[in-house]
Amino acid sequence: MPPEPHYHFVEMTAADLPLMADWLVQSHLTQWWGDPVVQMALITDDLADPLMDQRIVEYQGNPIGYVQHYPCHAWGAPHLAHFAPGTLALDTFVGPADQLGQGHGAAFLRQRAAELMAQGAPAVVIDPDPGNERAVRAYRRAGFVGNLITPCEDGTPALVLEFRPG
Repeated sequence: MPPEPHYHFVEMTAADLPLMADWLVQSHLTQWWGDPVVQMALITDDLADPLMDQRIVEYQGNPIGYVQHYPCHAWGAPHLAHFAPGTLALDTFVGPADQLGQGHGAAFLRQRAAELMAQGAPAVVIDPDPGNERAVRAYRRAGFVGNLITPCEDGTPALVLEFRPG
């Protein structure tokens, strides 16, 4: 029997919204995610969207992050158009500032991307702002590769990375 995964991905519910609100006002998140009020409205709306799978990341029973996945073609993102149907896109963050720099982001993303591929996703991709060096380093440590920088749907640059297990 394989060992227990280090991270658990608990389906997000409305009960998690206060936790999300607390995280989204932290400077390490507002710098890249933007206005917390706008992000809370989007996250809240996404709870009812069947294409969006939102999870709270737990480590040793404690919530430490957020990860969502969705079909990369669902919203017509031009920078992801070249991927095969069924490809999943991820958005994520480590919530509490005291959990940064401990390797959690890379570790839970590696685990989550591998799980999604094992469930049948032909590919798993992520598209950070190229200037978000902390995130890009974590994604590369998690096994995401690529160097394509291209405009996303709002015209801002995105670094397109694809998970390569192993």
